[in-house]
Amino acid sequence: MTSDSPEPVLGRPAEPSTQIDTFALQGAVDEVVFTSNELTAVCPMTDQPDFYEVVIRYQPKERCIETKSLKLYLRTFDGQGIFAEHLAPAVASHLAEAVQTTVTVELRQQVRGGIVTDVTATAG
Repeated sequence: MTSDSPEPVLGRPAEPSTQIDTFALQGAVDEVVFTSNELTAVCPMTDQPDFYEVVIRYQPKERCIETKSLKLYLRTFDGQGIFAEHLAPAVASHLAEAVQTTVTVELRQQVRGGIVTDVTATAG
């Protein structure tokens, strides 16, 4: 596994971390899709919690994202003041750097004031 740290996230206590572990792709994979409804952040204007469904898509070339490190990475946004329009590109950029390929992140912010916000960002 490659990561920002020599010790992989897998096997360590489940603490939020910006470290994304990857592993070598073996065989042919057309697309990897992750879906989670456990992404939360805070509105930087109101300090109210924002709840998201996130869909992450990429076509692996040589490396794949290890799922536990992804889950712990998404938890780093808990309590962080960030707009959805900044969150989606930040996640896409970070993950694209980790796997050296294009990553698309789709966020659906749950209803706030009767409005659902969808944001899509692609990086890499």
